[in-house]
Amino acid sequence: MADSTQLLSHSQADSAESESTPPSDQKHLPISLDSRIERFLGDFGWAQFLQAALVSLAWIFDAQQTFISVFTDAHPKWHCTQLGDESCDDSVSNICHLPKNSWAWDWPAHTSIISEWSLECAASIVTGLPASSFFMGCLAGGLVLATLADSSLGRKNVLFLSCLTMSVSSLLTVFSTNIWIYSALRFVCGFFRSTIGTCSLVLATELVGKRWRGQVGVMGFFCFTLGFLSLPAIAYMNIGFSWRNLYLWTSIPGIIYSTLVRFLVRESPRWLFVQGRENEAMATLKCIANATPDNSSLTWTFSGVSSFEHETGNNNLYSAMKILLEKRWALRRLSAVMVMGFGMGLVYYGMPLGLGNLAFNLYLSVTLNALSELPSSMVTFFLIGKLNRKSSIMVFTSLSGVCSIMCALKGKEWRKFQIGLELVSFFSACTATNILFIFTIELFPTLVRNSAMSMLRQALVLGGVFSPMLVAVGRRGDGFSSYGVFGLVIGCCGLFAGCLPETRGRTLCDTMDEEEHKENVACNIGGLGNV
Repeated sequence: MADSTQLLSHSQADSAESESTPPSDQKHLPISLDSRIERFLGDFGWAQFLQAALVSLAWIFDAQQTFISVFTDAHPKWHCTQLGDESCDDSVSNICHLPKNSWAWDWPAHTSIISEWSLECAASIVTGLPASSFFMGCLAGGLVLATLADSSLGRKNVLFLSCLTMSVSSLLTVFSTNIWIYSALRFVCGFFRSTIGTCSLVLATELVGKRWRGQVGVMGFFCFTLGFLSLPAIAYMNIGFSWRNLYLWTSIPGIIYSTLVRFLVRESPRWLFVQGRENEAMATLKCIANATPDNSSLTWTFSGVSSFEHETGNNNLYSAMKILLEKRWALRRLSAVMVMGFGMGLVYYGMPLGLGNLAFNLYLSVTLNALSELPSSMVTFFLIGKLNRKSSIMVFTSLSGVCSIMCALKGKEWRKFQIGLELVSFFSACTATNILFIFTIELFPTLVRNSAMSMLRQALVLGGVFSPMLVAVGRRGDGFSSYGVFGLVIGCCGLFAGCLPETRGRTLCDTMDEEEHKENVACNIGGLGNV
């Protein structure tokens, strides 16, 4: 915790930024709100850690709702009931061509929506409707709710409302009586789930200084991994029980968590200040600081800030998106980020869905995929401060692409290596995605940061929409149409990182003018260097 009296000195407060700037440009630099808040809060205190940890727990429930259909909508195993019936072979026969009394499910019918609602012979578009509805809801929710956290509601309120409504809709899913009601509720669940990850990540990282920004962001990735990993465990404990139990076990804790967020989490002081709510920003800083500051130091924290920090024209719902589209540099950055997000989403959502195409146990392969996210998060956590964002993204996307293409190679000698190659590809895609999230936070200022993150999530989900189609084609024996395409797309999309500026070690900007000013200064310095 830094001594609050240090804030009374302008030269001390902004020395960090001055050291990295040529003398000729120092007098033109605005006084940064980011550096002042960072000096005021100190390096990283317990109050900030507890706030960031509580906010990051939302990723657990996000992951559970994203992948829960892998088990609730699974096609259950069956067996022949009439011994000696040569027409029935549970390894090769199609049950739709067999008499109803010649076969039976291995487990009670209520263990899956397929067996409970007799959907075993329904068209693939019907059986896949719930999963498709969830991702379509994510797309719709991302478009409608994307800028609420940047405009009227703020990060905390959007996180609370999104997590609560997602959990309530998941709880209502328990009372579904047919595939159509079930699909509609999955759409609602996806609609409100769409903003949870972005709000959680942005709010957590805006509560800490730049040195710990990457590590705090990785806390959310760890929680997402825990949520993903919890599903095989919950499903295994409920073998033989109704699929509705899975929704009960995941929705009720989500509702309890939402209540904790409402009463224990503080709003981002950066967002409050950009919205002109300085008194609330000061109150938040007092709450999460390790020591109780005097009012004069708090007043100084905001009073000397340049006019760059007072850009508060973001009160309209979609004004943040308008600002992003109007600025050429912002549109260029957003386009590159979304292209990369699409490629990573195609692999990230497609790999788990395609595990059934590999010659490996489904429960074990899902568990291994979830476990592979742990080393991915560990790599990001310990190396994010040392990794260049651009080069690391290109390396991991290329590795994921090569391994994914190798999964599509045919031959008995390759089948034994398929699960290993798939895990390396999935690990690389996860690591690249983690770095891209941190990269995006650093590329955009507070005024539009959550909207940019929401658009990145939209691109990831869009990749998830297309991945089931490719997996379905792969089930017909054409492996290259799934894993081969996955590899080509993520490898090519990762190259777009080269179009973006490096952000490692930079302070966060709060307004478009401040970010634009910083980019112009960097360009001028680069031009002088070339001369």
